[in-house]
Amino acid sequence: MTNASPLRKTAFKARALLIGERIDLKGWRTVDNLASNPITVEVKGGGAATLHRYGVVVFFDVSPSEEVAFLANLQPLVANPYATPETEDLEIRIEPGDRESVVSGVAYLENAAAPRLQVIADILSKSALLSLYEKKISAEFDRIEPLAAKLDSSGRIPGQSRELLKNIGSMLLVEQRMVGRAEISEKPETLWDNPALEGLFARLEDEFEIKERHAAIERKLNLLSHTTHTVLELLNSKHSLRVEWYIVILIVAEILLQLYTMFFHSS
Repeated sequence: MTNASPLRKTAFKARALLIGERIDLKGWRTVDNLASNPITVEVKGGGAATLHRYGVVVFFDVSPSEEVAFLANLQPLVANPYATPETEDLEIRIEPGDRESVVSGVAYLENAAAPRLQVIADILSKSALLSLYEKKISAEFDRIEPLAAKLDSSGRIPGQSRELLKNIGSMLLVEQRMVGRAEISEKPETLWDNPALEGLFARLEDEFEIKERHAAIERKLNLLSHTTHTVLELLNSKHSLRVEWYIVILIVAEILLQLYTMFFHSS
């Protein structure tokens, strides 16, 4: 870890872009990296960027044209790129000697050393990821609502077990990515080496409501999971009852056939 930083301005913008499901960081060249965990690099043309394996790039004081060029070079390492990336921005001011704070969407820092950039990048990247999951879960609610309305009005549900299984799969993926890849509820490794940045991390976490949004998503995931599992069990019971009726019909048909045969032979 190094405290080096290519940033010389006292006012600039940090911008996070969620560009795909995953970035293969093993394929990234390690030459001239400013820091690791997350990888922090100097951007050609000025500024810096951090790379996150769960599909996020965070730029610091990078011009739009240089962003495009950087992302174009990174494209071969991106799995399932998104057509429209999720974004998150933060204004940064460097004010040495003052207490570090976050006020009205502006972060005031002691300096622009790599560890501070990594802390900011951790929060911005998680916020962008949460924005994507919030939209996904909202869409799942929209898909479940007609099913619940149908059950409420008629007491019946359409036989869409495949769609329900897809919904369950989507929710499992969201949960796996939140917990497994992004570790949204965990603190960044940077804080282990730089405990003095705990305060900055906590203030940024509050500013972007990371804990609250994460908890809200988990509650919605639990509700969706309970709903889809309940409906799926009802569908399975419906199918089981239908099979039982088929068996009863076959048994009755066999009995009638036996009676017919006995009556035919006796006559």
